[in-house]
Amino acid sequence: MNLNVERLCVSFSDADIVKEVSVQVKNKQFVGLIGPNGCGKSTLLKSIYKVIKPRQGDVFLDDLNVIKANPKHVSRKLGVVGQFNELSFDFTVQEMVMMGRTPHKGLLETDSSEDYRIVEAALAKVNLASYAARSYNSLSGGEKQRVILARTLAQQPEFMILDEPTNHLDIKFQLQILSIVRKLDIGILAALHDLTLAAEYCDYLYVMKEGRVVAKGEPEQILTKELIHQVFDVSCEIYRNPVTGGLGIAYLQAGGM
Repeated sequence: MNLNVERLCVSFSDADIVKEVSVQVKNKQFVGLIGPNGCGKSTLLKSIYKVIKPRQGDVFLDDLNVIKANPKHVSRKLGVVGQFNELSFDFTVQEMVMMGRTPHKGLLETDSSEDYRIVEAALAKVNLASYAARSYNSLSGGEKQRVILARTLAQQPEFMILDEPTNHLDIKFQLQILSIVRKLDIGILAALHDLTLAAEYCDYLYVMKEGRVVAKGEPEQILTKELIHQVFDVSCEIYRNPVTGGLGIAYLQAGGM
């Protein structure tokens, strides 16, 4: 499934937050959005998955016009994993993941044996099969994020959006989440704050600054010390990681220090 975002604009109180941004994700690519805090990454994603209404522009999943389509219809194809997943009311892990089956059910339709099979498979994929009866609110941050990922997997989406899913997580859980997602056989659009992880896991990157895309391309093509200084206002050196063979970034100092 392909995602095409065309000239999307989002404004709040006469302030332009996202300015004519176009993004494409080809079939089964893992595409990353990077940029400093406040550059518009999360606002762009929220407008793609219908939390925020854009001022102009179009969003298509193949031939489906996401902006105009029924939200339930969209949720059968598009799954979302965000960064904040605290709840005022507690549920078991199984109940949380079962919520992912909602788009596939009619009003007052009960959970079927097939729903339970799908939920069990989703929990197994995130290595939480033994946690089904546990209280969601008793879990660590990394475990909660894996439950949310399992809930999204239970939707059986054909495309997934990740809105800084590893923010506030220890490196162990960052690697777990991204490794699981990278192995999914679907298209992914992810906002990421760690440039090294973006370089390691993403096939293609869009770089945002002040609401616009200022660079795009494969990580090794665009993650240069010049671009990182221009966009993030930090000095760095780029090197080849001797363990993974991927790009490594050694930060020197922030601009103006």
